[in-house]
Amino acid sequence: MKIFFLFTFSTFLLSAFEQAAASAHYDKILTHSRIRARDQGPNVCALQQVMGTKKKYFSTCRNWYQGAICGKKATVLYECCPGYLKMDGTRGCPAVAPIDHVYGTLGIVGATSTQQYSDISRLREEIEGRGSFTFFAPSNEAWEQLNSEIHKNLVDNVNIELYNALHHHMVNKRMLTKDLKNGMTLVSMYNDQKLLINHYPNGVVTVNCARIIHGNQIATNGVVHVIDRVLTAVGNTIQDFIEVEDDLSSLRAAAITSDVLDTLGRPGHYTLFAPTNEAFERLPRGVLERIMGDKVASEALVKFHILNTLQCSEAITGGAVYETLEGNTVEVGCDGESLTVNGVKMVKRKDIVTSNGVIHLIDEVLIPDSAKQVIELGGAQQTTFTDLVAQLGLASSLRPEGQYTLLAPLNGAFSDDTLRMDQRLLKTILQNHIIKVKVGLNELYNGQELETIGGKLLRVFVYRTAVCIENSCMVRGSKEGRNGFIHIFRQIINPAEKTLHEMLRNDKRFSVFLSLVKAADLDDVLSRPGEWTLFVPTNDAFKGLTDDDKDILIRDKNALRNILLYHLTQGVFIGSGFEPGVTNILKTIQGGKLYLKTVNDTLLVNELKSRESDLMATNGVIHVIDKLLYPADLPVGNDQLLTILKKLIKYIQIKFVRDSTFKEIPLTFYKINIIESNVQPIIRKEDPSVTQLTKLIEGEPEFKIVREGETVTKVIHGEPIIKTYTKIIDGRPVEVTEKKVTEERIIQGPEIKYTRITAGGSDNEEKLKKLLEEEVTKVTKFIEGDGHLLEDEEIKRLLQGAGTEYTKVTKVIEREPQIIEREIKKVHLEEAPVRKAQPTRRTQGGTARRRTRLANH
Repeated sequence: MKIFFLFTFSTFLLSAFEQAAASAHYDKILTHSRIRARDQGPNVCALQQVMGTKKKYFSTCRNWYQGAICGKKATVLYECCPGYLKMDGTRGCPAVAPIDHVYGTLGIVGATSTQQYSDISRLREEIEGRGSFTFFAPSNEAWEQLNSEIHKNLVDNVNIELYNALHHHMVNKRMLTKDLKNGMTLVSMYNDQKLLINHYPNGVVTVNCARIIHGNQIATNGVVHVIDRVLTAVGNTIQDFIEVEDDLSSLRAAAITSDVLDTLGRPGHYTLFAPTNEAFERLPRGVLERIMGDKVASEALVKFHILNTLQCSEAITGGAVYETLEGNTVEVGCDGESLTVNGVKMVKRKDIVTSNGVIHLIDEVLIPDSAKQVIELGGAQQTTFTDLVAQLGLASSLRPEGQYTLLAPLNGAFSDDTLRMDQRLLKTILQNHIIKVKVGLNELYNGQELETIGGKLLRVFVYRTAVCIENSCMVRGSKEGRNGFIHIFRQIINPAEKTLHEMLRNDKRFSVFLSLVKAADLDDVLSRPGEWTLFVPTNDAFKGLTDDDKDILIRDKNALRNILLYHLTQGVFIGSGFEPGVTNILKTIQGGKLYLKTVNDTLLVNELKSRESDLMATNGVIHVIDKLLYPADLPVGNDQLLTILKKLIKYIQIKFVRDSTFKEIPLTFYKINIIESNVQPIIRKEDPSVTQLTKLIEGEPEFKIVREGETVTKVIHGEPIIKTYTKIIDGRPVEVTEKKVTEERIIQGPEIKYTRITAGGSDNEEKLKKLLEEEVTKVTKFIEGDGHLLEDEEIKRLLQGAGTEYTKVTKVIEREPQIIEREIKKVHLEEAPVRKAQPTRRTQGGTARRRTRLANH
C-alpha cells in the first residue's frame, strides 16, 4: 500500500511539474537570460534590442545565436532582472526592489503614465487599498502610440471612460506569468470583458495580443505586468467582423459559398489571414471564377487562410510553420515590424483581436495546392515543362473535371537539343509525362504500370530510398491539386521501345558481346519478357581477343555462360535509384555478387565506371561498361582460358586451380510455362457449305461447327503468375502478393478448307476422293489422328458401305488463330497456394495425341 501511495504521489508531482513547465516558458527564457549575463554580476539579465527600435526581448537560443530578431540585427543589452535594482559601487543588481501596493509599484516599473491616469481617474484609492489585483499596465510608449482621438476621449472623460479603460486592464486576483496559461480567458474588472491570454514557447506572453515586456513585479496587494500597448474591448467574433467590414466583401462571399463563415462564429482560438477586396481583384479572372464555381476548391481556399491557433504578431520573432484548417501548412514570420506569410510581406493591418481569435489583413490571396489545377502546381524549377505543356496545346487537354498525374522533369533536364526538336516529336515526349489517372506517391508500388495520355505504359520501380519511373527518379516536391498530382523528376522519362536483345543488335558497340550471347544460347533470354539488369561490355572490352581465342571460349559453353551470366541479374535496377555513396550488393544469375554504388552521379560496378547507364528496354535495363566483368572468387582450371581472361581482365587477379571446372547453368532461371493439351481431330459434316474447326486449348479440347464466312471467338485463360512486389503504404514498404492471369481472345474463321480420309491402297484413295469430291477443295496442312476417329457418327454415315479398309483421318488447318485481345487480370492475395498442373487426360476410345506449347511470362 505504501509503495502504491508513493507511486501515485510521485506521478502527481511529475504531472504538476510538467504542467507548470508547459505554462512557464516566460520564466524559462528569463532563466536563460540570467545565465547569459552571469559574467555581469548577480541578477543581471541579457536582452536583445532590435536595432532602430525600442523593442527588447528576453531571447530564445535561436535568436541569441543568430544575433537577430525578425531578420533584423539585434544588439545585446544587460539590465537588472525584473524585481532587482543596482547599487552604486557594486557589480550587477544586488538590491531587491521595495514592495509596495499596486499604485506604488506602477512607479517602480516605470509605468508612470498609467500611474498618473490612475490618480486622475480616482482609481488610485482602489489600487492602494485592500485586495488582490493583477494590473496589465501599458508602458509610457504604449500610451503615446494610442490613436490620438481615442486618447483624447479618455483624458477628456477621466471619471468614466478612463476609469473604465483602466479597469479593463485589471483582474480581481493575482496572476503571475506561470499562472497565465496559453488559451486562457480571464474576466476583467470592467463589465466582465474578456482578456485572452496566450503563452508561447518562445517565452512571449500576450494579453489580447499585447506583449508583457516586464512581468511579475510583486505588490502587497497584487502583481503588475507592463505591456506594450493599450488594451481595447473585445466583443465580436471573427464572423461578426467579416460580416460588417466593407473591405472584406470578397472574402465574405467566398466564406459563404464554401460554408466556412459559420465556423468563424464558433468559440475557438483562430488566426485569420484575411485577404482584402483589392487582393481578390489581383487574381486572374479565370482563376477566381473557377475557384468560386467549385465548392470544394473555394472551401480549400478559405480554410487555407485560417490557423487553428491564435498567433499574435508580437509573439512572432522568427519563421515558424503552422497547419491551416485546409490541412496544408503556411510559414509565418516577420521582417522588422512587418509580418510575412510564406516569406512575403503582405500584412497590411495586424492584431485585430476578437472573442475567438485574431485577424491580420493581407493584400494577397493565398491559393492552396488543393484548389489549383494540376498544371498550376509546377514550381520555379519546373517552368520549362509547364511552359512547353501550355505552348504545345497539352494544357487544354487537362480538363478541370479530369484526373491526371504530371511527371515534371526539372528545368535542367531539358537540353538545348531537346528544345530544338520538331514540335510534334517534343509533344510526344511531353505526352509520356502525363498519366491518365491521379496517382499519389503513397499509391506507387514496384512493378506498377501507368498509362500515359499518349498510350505508353510506364513502369514503376521502388527502391530503398528512391521511387523511379522508367529511367528517371523522383526528387522531393510532390503536390496534390484539384484534378491531379505532380511529381518532380531528375531527367526526361524515356519509355522503353525494344527488348534487351534488340538494343544490343542495333548498337555496333556491343557486337562482340552479342555474338558470345548467341554462342551461349542466351539470346532467347534477352528477347523474352522479363525484368533484368544487364551490364554490357563494349567491343573495347574485348581488344586483343583473337578469333582462336573466341573459338576456345565458345567451345567451353559452361565457362562462357558463367562469364556472361555474371553480367545479368534478376530485377530492374536504375542507377539513380541507388542511395549515393552506399554499396549495394546484387546477386547475379551466375551466382556471384556484383557491388554497385553511385558516386557523383556515376554508377560504379565492382569499382568500374559505367560509361552510360539506365538504357531502358522493355524487359530490363542496360548499363554500359568498358571492361569484362568476372567474379573474383571463381577459379579457372584451364591454362588456355586463363591466358584469354588475363588478356581481357587486368583489374583483378584471377585465381587458377588446375582442373577446376565451371558449374553448369541450365536455362531454367527464366520462367517457361508448358501447356499440354490433348488433340483429337473430329470431322463433322452437315452440308457442303459447312467446314470443320478444331481448336487447341488447355485441358479438355472443344470443337465447334463453323459455317462458311462465320468467325468464332475463344477465350484462353493463361496459367496464373504469382508475383510478390513491394508497395509503399503510408510511407512504409509492404510486401504484397499478386496473382496475374492472362486472357487471350482469339478469332477464328472457317479456316479448314479440306477434309481428307485416307486408306491403305491407292485405289481406295481414288474411290474415296470421288466419294467426297464435292467437299474437296484444297489441302494445306495435315494433322493425323488414329483409327478410333471413325467412330464419329458423321464419318460412319459418310463412309457407309465403303469398306473397313479406311483407317486414317487427315484434318486440314489453314493457319494459326489470330489474337485480337489480351487482358491481364490481377488479384491481390495474402496467401495463395500455387495450383499444380493438371495431368494430361486420356480420351476414351484410343490414345490421345500430345501437343506442347511454350509460353513465357
